[in-house]
Amino acid sequence: MLAKRLTPILNVSNIQESFAWFEKLGWKKGWDWGSPPSFGGVCSGECEIFLCQDGQGGRGKSSLETTHGFDDDQDGGVWMSIWVDDVDTIHQRCLEQGLEVTWPPTDEPWGVREMHVRHPDGHVFRISKGIEED
Repeated sequence: MLAKRLTPILNVSNIQESFAWFEKLGWKKGWDWGSPPSFGGVCSGECEIFLCQDGQGGRGKSSLETTHGFDDDQDGGVWMSIWVDDVDTIHQRCLEQGLEVTWPPTDEPWGVREMHVRHPDGHVFRISKGIEED
């Protein structure tokens, strides 16, 4: 198999609130489908994530304050890595927008600078940049 494109699909409890959450992160609503909408997509550059209200996968937010460590499997949502040019700028934007940062920017031993931000439905985004890329 030669994959041409990969588009994750996230199960969300409220698609309109999820569009707004992704806009706070810096993504744009790409499209929606249905009346009222129950499926849609958000975009950033060449990347797209589909959002499905109440279907297509799991979700669930734990009570853990951080998502770094051995208990991070308690969140029922999807984990995804997003590679960016500047982790610290994204971190600042997340704080300014009131998003739940569950791990601050940290130089990790596996060679990336990484932070985590958690969607209200428990999906965790690892915002990363390779340390060697500077």
